[in-house]
Amino acid sequence: MTMRWCVLGPVEVSVAGRALPIDRPQHRALLALLMLNAGRLVSPGQLIEALWAADPPVSARTQVQVCVSRIRAALRAADLSGALVTHSGGYRLLVDDGALDLAEFTVLLRQARAAEAAGQLAEAARLLRAGLALWRGPALAGAAGAFVEAAAAGLDEQRLLAQEQLAAVELALGGHETVARTLRPLVDAHPLRERLVAHYLVALAGSGCQADALRVYADTRRRLVEDLGVEPAAELAETYLRVLRQEVTGPEPARGGGVPAGEPAEPGGRSAGPPAGSTPAPAQLPADLAGFTGRAGALRELDALLPEDADTPTDAGTNRTVIICTISGTAGVGKTTTAVHWAHRVAHRFPDGQLYVNLRGFDLAGRAVSPGEALRGFLEALHVSPQRMPSDPTQQAALFRTTVAGRRMLVLLDNARDADQVRPLLPGTSGCLVVVTSRNQLTGLTVTDGAHPVSLDLLAPDEARALLERRLGRGRCQAEPAAVEAIVGRCARLPLALAIVAARAATAPDLPLGTLAAELAATRAGDLSAFDAGDPATDVRVVFSWSYQALDAGSARLFRRLGLHPGPDVGQPAAASLAGVSLSQVRPLLAGLTRANLLTERSPGRYAMHDLLRAYAAQLCDEVDSTADREAARHRLFDHYLHTTHAADELFYPYRLACPVTLPPARAGVTVSTGSDHIWAVDWFTGEHQVLLATVAQAAAEGFDTHVWSLATVLTTYLDRRGHWDDLSAVQQTALAAARRAADLFGQAQAHHGLAIAYTWLERHSDAHRHYRDTLALYRRLGDDAGQAHAHLGISWVLARQGRHDAALDPTRQALDLYRSAGHLPGQAKALNNLGWSYAQRGDHEAALPHLREALRLNERTDDRRGAAMIWDSLGFAQHGRGEHLRALDCYHRALRLHRELGDRYDEADVLDKLGDTHQAAGDLAAARTAWRDAAAIFDELDLPDAERPRGKLAGIAFADRDGTA
Repeated sequence: MTMRWCVLGPVEVSVAGRALPIDRPQHRALLALLMLNAGRLVSPGQLIEALWAADPPVSARTQVQVCVSRIRAALRAADLSGALVTHSGGYRLLVDDGALDLAEFTVLLRQARAAEAAGQLAEAARLLRAGLALWRGPALAGAAGAFVEAAAAGLDEQRLLAQEQLAAVELALGGHETVARTLRPLVDAHPLRERLVAHYLVALAGSGCQADALRVYADTRRRLVEDLGVEPAAELAETYLRVLRQEVTGPEPARGGGVPAGEPAEPGGRSAGPPAGSTPAPAQLPADLAGFTGRAGALRELDALLPEDADTPTDAGTNRTVIICTISGTAGVGKTTTAVHWAHRVAHRFPDGQLYVNLRGFDLAGRAVSPGEALRGFLEALHVSPQRMPSDPTQQAALFRTTVAGRRMLVLLDNARDADQVRPLLPGTSGCLVVVTSRNQLTGLTVTDGAHPVSLDLLAPDEARALLERRLGRGRCQAEPAAVEAIVGRCARLPLALAIVAARAATAPDLPLGTLAAELAATRAGDLSAFDAGDPATDVRVVFSWSYQALDAGSARLFRRLGLHPGPDVGQPAAASLAGVSLSQVRPLLAGLTRANLLTERSPGRYAMHDLLRAYAAQLCDEVDSTADREAARHRLFDHYLHTTHAADELFYPYRLACPVTLPPARAGVTVSTGSDHIWAVDWFTGEHQVLLATVAQAAAEGFDTHVWSLATVLTTYLDRRGHWDDLSAVQQTALAAARRAADLFGQAQAHHGLAIAYTWLERHSDAHRHYRDTLALYRRLGDDAGQAHAHLGISWVLARQGRHDAALDPTRQALDLYRSAGHLPGQAKALNNLGWSYAQRGDHEAALPHLREALRLNERTDDRRGAAMIWDSLGFAQHGRGEHLRALDCYHRALRLHRELGDRYDEADVLDKLGDTHQAAGDLAAARTAWRDAAAIFDELDLPDAERPRGKLAGIAFADRDGTA
């Protein structure tokens, strides 16, 4: 039975050539999303966001369930009921190798690159044609959902890259007339795609149509100048000269041309990463500004940095293997806007992905992003698992360079403080482009690292006028040229100030611009001299204060209070808490501030503020609001984050053994966000991660010591489980100092406990032991048996991590006795499981079983599914050691089912690895191979070196088969 899963054209599933009845656009969209994430778990929250973005209906979750039900019914009718699997964390689509058209397309392109690199051009052309033949129309046709347009555009871009690569190969083979016929409709559809036009010029000239080629170039150049304000890039200009000189033999086949996202090419055509269909390339660039205008000179400078061969971004002039450029200028001059705009223009030349980080180098509170923090974010985006993440920043930088080696990537480092903050984030590979923005000139990068400096000054007068015309309409501006000149002068030609004025004018279309100019001229500036020493800031303060005075009382109050937020961005519930109003009241206020360009909605429901605006808001808050009002607003903000994080922590892992934190009621006016499941908790922590770290630091600075250690405590499980151990260590050090200032023994115990966890994972075992001993001593002073038990269990864990299983027995027994004294059932089950595991690790399997069986009985009373999975795993290990292979298999299958329901991928792979061992011991080599292959696949998916363990066992069986000893 031939199965086909298709996204390269109309979305459909077919069996033996017959499409299944999945016809509704929404159903097709959900199916497409599952196919694009084939083999990966997709949560209901991710599906809802993909289908409806920021505006889901009340019935969104129900609609998702209905869509899944209809898709599953269609699959069941075709005897494919096992293809769509439901887990507690979402849905997973299982697709056989070669059945997904996108995966097949990706493989064919990879093979084509290898053939091209080996000089086998005819074979490369055949493979490219076969890949392009898989397309049946525009990608994701027939699907309707918020994500579809962007996803389809990404897939269609891969198709265009493949068509460009095929054209290059066929031109090298001398097929000019064929290429000319093929490219004509493509050039008509994409007249400003310069590489496509360059191939078309060569094809026309090689077919004897030189005049037509020159005419196409002239038309293209005219469009580029009129529509984009730029001259043709180097590749197209050079091709034009070659045509003019009648050098029409065709360009060399593009090295790596047409590489789809996620398919980095290495020398020799070898792939450096997994197929695009299985691991998406990072695409982290912020949204481009729709009304971008001006900066033609800077854009030409930036274009000139890219080499003539767009697919080989190497700076031959300085013998460097990576291009670095710095964009500098005063605050508000448009550095980020220009960098992001240009990055979007050239992103297609870096198909292995785009990385972005705001380094916050000029954060008013001094909370710049460290190189280590930025590197961890990049490595996570490149699918490096927490377990593989080094703790040392130098090793992180080395791993980052290794991970991007052979890839063609664009890295945008925004708002850098100095060269030292940037250098660890530089790739070391050919094919990469790094763009750095900063208020400083970063001459160190220019001198030492060969960076190309691009300086942004204030807009030229005609560019400033063009910005207003673009925002307000040419007719309105031309009707009052004197008012436009006055506004431009008062705004000091600074883009940020002009954007704010334009937003104000756009909201009052009947108000004469002369009236706005007069209001602006009459406004007294605020004092921001402490935050910016540049001359333009004097006039910018006028714009800020003028814009602020145009706000209604509620919006003005919220704007001032946002100056108290630690950043880097703020969600609606936090903003409501700052203002002491409800969510329904704060939403229109946030929307109004966004329309006035005083806020930017970076993602649905999350808002950011330019640092100059934030400085102005904080200053206004100091001047206008009383000390008591400011203190109350901060208290509400810290209450919001503490109570919401506490709620998320309880859902994230309700059976954690850390002693619970008892919170006082939240103050009046605080909005506490709540959810109903683990998925909501994960989404909350992921979205608020950086804000929560900044909140801990700010609460400590403001003297809210109880909030500090309490918030650090409820952050512990998330930071631990997600592998953010450096963050965990930093937060707990702050918490320990706060708890000591407050003379709070319980808070100190919690902080020592968190530090011990972090140091255990960071392999600082002596430090971990020391903090667990301090935890134990504090809980003894408090008379807390459960706390003491948890400290003993932690000590046993560190010993086990050191391989000292004999030594781990005694603290585990002490923990068990104390848990029993405290009546703490989850702790008893955990201690019994650890006790049984330690005996099994020592080879005493008979002694392990009674402890594990008792743990299982206790666990049934707590309904802790993750605890049950760990106990069944331990039981399987013990039964295997006793030679009871059938019983071991049953235990492992129970553990496996629970881990899959919980979405615990690492534990699932670990159990599969041991399951393969038991199958081998039982003589079922086929089942052993299957289990080990599945384990290796999951470890590979998580990018863990553990994959070598099952892979080595597979190799051992293969060797035995060849040797005849199996």
